[in-house]
Amino acid sequence: MENCSLSGRRLVHTYGSGENETRALRGVSLDLSPGKLTLIMGPSGCGKTTLLAVLSGLLRPTSGQVLFGGRDVYALSAAERREFRRQHVGFIFQGYHLFPTLTVREQLEMVLRWGEEVPADEAVWRTRELLEVLNLGRKAKLFPQELSGGEQQRVAIGRALIKKPDLFFADEPTSALDWDHGKQVMEILAMAAHKEDATVLVVAHDARVMPFADRILYLDDGILKNAKPPMEVSGEESVVSGERSET
Repeated sequence: MENCSLSGRRLVHTYGSGENETRALRGVSLDLSPGKLTLIMGPSGCGKTTLLAVLSGLLRPTSGQVLFGGRDVYALSAAERREFRRQHVGFIFQGYHLFPTLTVREQLEMVLRWGEEVPADEAVWRTRELLEVLNLGRKAKLFPQELSGGEQQRVAIGRALIKKPDLFFADEPTSALDWDHGKQVMEILAMAAHKEDATVLVVAHDARVMPFADRILYLDDGILKNAKPPMEVSGEESVVSGERSET
């Protein structure tokens, strides 16, 4: 697709019905651009994960549109939407979701061999190259249970990065990590945006990730605000009106 920007238009999503109805999204609209890391912050239960799932094609909104390349993702058939995710989308979930019986190398090679139908020799060198970038080259033959939490998260990121997706979604990618490892994760995500020209969307509540964002949005009770969240964060005075200052 020539136009790889992603847009949400008047997105509404509700869970339950009647007295038990909960409105997670209340008419959310936003535009996400290639080459930028957008951070969506807000308290637990405010709808961040729901918004990520809707924008990534995993969860059909109650109403509204998700547009990619000028096409409405939810006007596609289920098979076409799966193909959209396979071709264009990379995910990092809160859980690592690694296969316990596959080595680090096999976790990444599998995406290329079976998901992308890449020849075996190309899958090998692309995997080796990315593992070095992730500082996991010496861990290639290990299984998930032999890795630290930070290493497992980097494997999960590598699995999403290996196919060079146009759209990259990360749900609380640093929540289970100490800050040294969390910082490494955010550096990799920023690299995906700035060097690979991917559209990166991160949802988080940890204010320490803010310096890595090109744009910060705040979700509160299902309503999106283009503003810095009302919290005191030292060294973050340059974040104004949802955009990071270039100075």
